[in-house]
Amino acid sequence: MPIRAFIFDLDGVITDTTEFHYLAWKRLADEEGITFTREDNEQLRGVSRRESLNRMLKGRPVDETTAQTWMTRKNDYYREYLQHITPSNLLPGVSRFLADARAAGLKLAIGSASKNAREVLDKLAILDHFDAVGDGYSVMNTKPAPDLFLWTAGRLGIPPIEAVVFEDAEAGIDAALAGGFWTVGIGQTNLMRAHMVVPDLAALTVSEVLERLNER
Repeated sequence: MPIRAFIFDLDGVITDTTEFHYLAWKRLADEEGITFTREDNEQLRGVSRRESLNRMLKGRPVDETTAQTWMTRKNDYYREYLQHITPSNLLPGVSRFLADARAAGLKLAIGSASKNAREVLDKLAILDHFDAVGDGYSVMNTKPAPDLFLWTAGRLGIPPIEAVVFEDAEAGIDAALAGGFWTVGIGQTNLMRAHMVVPDLAALTVSEVLERLNER
């Protein structure tokens, strides 16, 4: 069956707000007397805000009211940093890759655990490039469950076997594979289960993706 759609994670694939997330979690952790390092932050890639908090706490118990308050604070801090995002924050090769994919007649979508995905896409001036946006509000079960990508493919009207997911996080690759999607890993960290792995979109062409995956 031909590939008819590309679904992209946001952070680490389209743009990189990892530093903003780190600074926001670090600020919260420091205020609450919790040790939080850049290495700890790497464990939060691709998972929901609630799961990120759980991992930051490392087993420290908090009641649900406190957890919700802390997540709101973290998001407020993160949104402060988001004000500085502009189209210049697109990762290398993204603009060209999206344009070539659209020219090839492919449907395009975002599948991100972030609840700020639409705001980020708007600030990057690429929101109108996508036919669907799946975000942290779209489903209950987040990555590594396949629900978000399945929801997004449903919005496109495309079955998983005809869609490629581009992800930089192990949880995202696992989610896409569980949903029956083709996968392209972006980066070099724990992504070897992906059907293809490349450093970034600048190192890839749309025709290369279609040719290599259609061969399989």
